[in-house]
Amino acid sequence: MSDEIKITAEPQGVASMCRFVVDRPIFENRSYYFGSREIAEVSPLAKRLFAIPGISAVLITHNAVTVTKFAPEPWQIVGRQIGAALREHIQSGAAAVPEEFYAKLPSAAELRQRVEAVIQKDIAPGVGSHGGSISVVDVRDNVVMLKLGGGCQGCGNAAATLKFGVEAAIRRAIPEVGEIVDTTDHAAGQNPYMRAPA
Repeated sequence: MSDEIKITAEPQGVASMCRFVVDRPIFENRSYYFGSREIAEVSPLAKRLFAIPGISAVLITHNAVTVTKFAPEPWQIVGRQIGAALREHIQSGAAAVPEEFYAKLPSAAELRQRVEAVIQKDIAPGVGSHGGSISVVDVRDNVVMLKLGGGCQGCGNAAATLKFGVEAAIRRAIPEVGEIVDTTDHAAGQNPYMRAPA
C-alpha cells in the first residue's frame, strides 16, 4: 500500500454531516461514537477531530469517520482540517480508540434490547403516525442495523428522519451505540414514496 494517505469526502444527505473514507483501516471492523468533546478525550483520533472548531460529533468506523459540525464554515474548509487530522493520527501509529475503553461496551444482546425499547417507546409512535415502521434487523458488537418499512420505505425524507430523528433518539438514550446502518431497500416494497427509475 502506498504511503500516501488518500481520503474521500462523502456528503451524507444532511448539510451538517460528512463522511470521510480513508484508503486503509483506522479502527478495523469496529465503530465508536463520540457525541461530545469530553467523551472524545479518551480517543486520540476523536480528540484531534474535536480540536477543529465547530465539530459536534464524530463516528469512527472501520475505514471512515463521519463528522457532524455546527460551524458555518463550508465542508471544503472544514474537510481540509479533518483530512490533516486524519493523516496526522494515522502517521502517529496511535490507536483510534483504546482497547480498554472499547472493551467496556455492553454486549450486543443488551444493546439490542435497549435499542428495541427506545424504538418502541420513543420512535415507533411518530413513525407509525405517518404510516411507517422501523425495526432492528441485527446488532453486531455495537453496530445497529435498522430497517424502515411502510411509508418510510423510499420516502424522500428517510435520510433526514434516520439521522435527526431515529439516530438522535437512539444516541441520546444509548451513547454506547456505534454505527447505525439503514438496511432498507428504498426502491422496493408495496408502498414506497420513491421508486427506482425505470
